[in-house]
Amino acid sequence: MEELRVQVTRYNLYEEKNAISMLPKTLKDADGIILASTVEWMGIGGLMQQFLDACWLYADKDKLSKLYMLPIVMASTYGERDAELTLIKAWELLGGIPISGLSAYVEDHVEFETNTDYTALIEKKAEEFYRMVYQKKKMLPTSNAAIKHSVLSSSSIVLTPQESEQLSVYVSDDTYVKKQKEDIEELTQLFKDMLENNNEGEGSQEFLKNLKDNFHPLDDFEASYSIQLTDSKKTLIVEIHGKRLKCYYGEKPEADVIAKTTNAIMNKLVQGRITFQGAFMSGELTAKGNFKTLRTFDQVFQFNIL
Repeated sequence: MEELRVQVTRYNLYEEKNAISMLPKTLKDADGIILASTVEWMGIGGLMQQFLDACWLYADKDKLSKLYMLPIVMASTYGERDAELTLIKAWELLGGIPISGLSAYVEDHVEFETNTDYTALIEKKAEEFYRMVYQKKKMLPTSNAAIKHSVLSSSSIVLTPQESEQLSVYVSDDTYVKKQKEDIEELTQLFKDMLENNNEGEGSQEFLKNLKDNFHPLDDFEASYSIQLTDSKKTLIVEIHGKRLKCYYGEKPEADVIAKTTNAIMNKLVQGRITFQGAFMSGELTAKGNFKTLRTFDQVFQFNIL
């Protein structure tokens, strides 16, 4: 190309892999682009796919619509023609102007590079590409262009070329992306905690209501229960003084019975599906203290089965 007085800038994607999202802005001053890829086992490489994705997201589509593209694919395995067709179809969907490119199966790269017939073919293709770009030759319409306008039209926010370019800069900035991910995780955890606290709050108030609604006092019976709900890190305190009942969340280390269980087991208890003593015997609830007072819990609170 330099013999034709054409300025050529080469980008190796493996060297620019951390800034691929910024490469579409290098197309602003270009008249043509050559996309060169290899086939390692099937299709174009992942870095080339990332570049095409970046063009779809961040490139100036008006600029792409006037940009000629020459695909070049070399393969040491089967699939070079399919890979070339992939590049052509991708560039058409981006709105650009692809032309017939070069694809070859290379078994011995030294023999390939020193073959004068192959060199002549490559130079002929370069000359053809130069004429296409210089003369701005028109291409026949394709169905891919129609599909792009009807089926593949993006429903996302429409950005100006300047906004797309700025966004590509942010995406390529690892520090910015990391900070955004941390902010998203922090917000996610915040809303998750708010939701859990809300649900726990509703369940907690329900426990207090059920205890009060199903209280059947015994004459001269006084006791206190401390029920630790391990999954919500709350402690339900139940104080009984004859016919008076006091239920609240707090701490009472000197309670007559100190029990530990979960919200799920406590929910079963207030729904009448299990008894306090039954939960203790099955190991779903652990307790220490006065075991006579423990057994009396089921007499004082008689829950209706829900």
